[in-house]
Amino acid sequence: MGFWLALGASGVALAAAMPAAAQDTAGVTGEATQVGEIVVTARRRDEALKDVPIAVTVQTGEQLEERGAPDITALQRVTPNLTLQVSRGTNSTLTAFIRGIGQQDPLWGFEPGVGLYIDDVYIARPQGAVLDVFDVERIEVLRGPQGTLYGRNTIGGAIKYVTRGLDFDAPQFRVRAAVGTDNQRDLILSGSVPLAEGLAIGGAVATYDRDGFGRNRFTGADTYNKDVVSGRLTVEARPSSRVLFRLSGDYTEDNSNANHGHRLRPVPAPLQPLVTPAACNLVLDSVYDTCAGLGDDNKVTTKGVSLLAQWDLSDTITLKSITAYRDGETTGRGIDFDNTPAPILDIASSGAVYADDQTSQEFQLQYNGHRLQGVAGLYFLDAVARGQFDTILQAGGITQGTSGSMDTESFAAFGDFSYDLTERLAVSVGARWTQDEREAVVFKANYLGLGSPITGRMVAPVQTLTDYSASATFEEFTPRLSLTYSLNDDLNVYAAYGRGFKSGGFDMRGDATATPSTQDGYDPEIVDSYEIGLKGSLLDRRLRLATAVFHTDYTGQQITTQQVNPAGTGVVSFVDNVGSSTIRGWEFEGQAFLTDRLTASLSLGYVDAEFNEFLAYVPNPAAPPAFVLADVSDSRQFQNTPEWTGNFSLTYDQPLGEYGSLRAIGGVSFRSDASMFETPFPEVDQPAYELYDLSLVYTPPGDRWRVGLHGRNLTDERYRTGAYTFAYTPAAPSTIVFGDSVIGFYGPPRTISLSLDVRF
Repeated sequence: MGFWLALGASGVALAAAMPAAAQDTAGVTGEATQVGEIVVTARRRDEALKDVPIAVTVQTGEQLEERGAPDITALQRVTPNLTLQVSRGTNSTLTAFIRGIGQQDPLWGFEPGVGLYIDDVYIARPQGAVLDVFDVERIEVLRGPQGTLYGRNTIGGAIKYVTRGLDFDAPQFRVRAAVGTDNQRDLILSGSVPLAEGLAIGGAVATYDRDGFGRNRFTGADTYNKDVVSGRLTVEARPSSRVLFRLSGDYTEDNSNANHGHRLRPVPAPLQPLVTPAACNLVLDSVYDTCAGLGDDNKVTTKGVSLLAQWDLSDTITLKSITAYRDGETTGRGIDFDNTPAPILDIASSGAVYADDQTSQEFQLQYNGHRLQGVAGLYFLDAVARGQFDTILQAGGITQGTSGSMDTESFAAFGDFSYDLTERLAVSVGARWTQDEREAVVFKANYLGLGSPITGRMVAPVQTLTDYSASATFEEFTPRLSLTYSLNDDLNVYAAYGRGFKSGGFDMRGDATATPSTQDGYDPEIVDSYEIGLKGSLLDRRLRLATAVFHTDYTGQQITTQQVNPAGTGVVSFVDNVGSSTIRGWEFEGQAFLTDRLTASLSLGYVDAEFNEFLAYVPNPAAPPAFVLADVSDSRQFQNTPEWTGNFSLTYDQPLGEYGSLRAIGGVSFRSDASMFETPFPEVDQPAYELYDLSLVYTPPGDRWRVGLHGRNLTDERYRTGAYTFAYTPAAPSTIVFGDSVIGFYGPPRTISLSLDVRF
């Protein structure tokens, strides 16, 4: 920790001593000893990164490939104050937090707090959002609320996945293959072909296969394996120099085995006779192993199509239309919470356990004048999310069936414009009005025996817990204001205010018997953020630095909580507006050419997040099993929000004369301790840890092919990325029916891969 504090102090001193900064760890372009200008679309138009008054980190596709990044979760290593991980109990659902704001629970209808975009198309659900790195130009991480230009559910920030454009001049083809530990076998084919003048077609197909990091000791199947096929096809037409049409379609199918996690406690003695073999009552040696008996089959499919139409009316005015449709479906066995062959606590399903679809339409009018630049537009989204599952409790002899759907219609009008008041001073003003109409159907009931109509057992409920339909409309005005002052041609200072809005809704797992207010739904979240930063370069562009400080007021905070019912009659879920909090922090990013061969990069993030009020339902000792609302802010922490995050890397280029060149990239990333839930649970909360990576990339003369050797997590660190806690409570003996089920989910162990990249 002392090493990282020293790096942080050095960064502060350097930022204070030199009047320059930048907000990006993106790659070096231009001359070999200069930091080149990076162009981003953070404000929906092409701009130099230093001119954007937003905290932005950029990673190009080539940078990610050179580091052997498996998917977009690799961004967590190099981006300050970012948590980007595979969600608990899944292989391809995304958990994203920026500056303490996000969403862990991938429940259908519960909105994420960090928006994900693929080529300016909003992805409304986190399922299938762990995107592999192929056919990608760059990925932009926008930190802080982006409610003006990106709208609802970007209160923490936004992640933009920008795919490669097509080549209209000549055919381009590329083959990338990788083999590695655990029998990794990846193959990516991509390219584009001009069909006629102004017409081109291109795309990519990728297969990712890997044996598991562990195995299911009961069934023998792999755990944490990978079996994914993805493809993208694009047609671009330019009938004139002022008109562009781009039609894109993508498809991903993930057949990786179900991820049931790893049991952290032995099965309680009274329940051990239910478990066969007896060895599955114990805690297994490997954190990647399980004894789950629910089954291993799992399938996630996502697909979509989008049409971009762009017309340059003049040199300053552009009209743009973005039309898109997407849908996804998850089918499988569910999650085995007890991690044993017995159905002590299983989340089982039949058919589609989760499905969603969305249609969106956006119109933009862009203006790019000498002193005035900006964009205005209209946006519409129609999305449906639905799901169903059984919670099976063998020892209790009951099954709790849950099903429901959420229909969302969202409409917004927005605008954001910048005006150069002088040659050095610019002001940016933006605003968005959003209206969300949400309709919910929720059903929850208890059934005697193991199973319900959801899993094919036709039996009537013995107790209906929740059965209602409801609707609500939410509206919000989200402004943004910033001032930017150019200290010189290469560096800027800015101050910004922005508001974010995350829609309200209804709890798809709500138990109206335990908490009748669940039928009233929950209200939106509002974030007001204030930020001051420096962005730019100095020392003849040999050094790029960035620093920003921020203060965030977070109100109406939505928290999802699952806990055992002290009466032992099921799992009780809450989604509540728990109150308010304050988040303060600091970020630093820098990149410097130390010599003409050696480049250093440093990023540091600090977050101080504290609840001012946390209203939660807690068991009512006076009237069990009822619950009572109380302020418990003194005993709550922000989840998935380490106080410190950091990364330090060195890149060394060694020319080999007529034999080409060799590049070495070594890095270490650090995260301080973090809580898995708002209520601390030391057994699963993750202590501080470091990850060490090293890549060697050889490029022969001509730059037509290259070979890379990539090692990630070289010290084989074990670190949790998620958990479930359904612990036995001695004060409520009936909770033993949940099997004292405490399970963890883990990030990848040490992996070594060899890649080959050939371009034609």
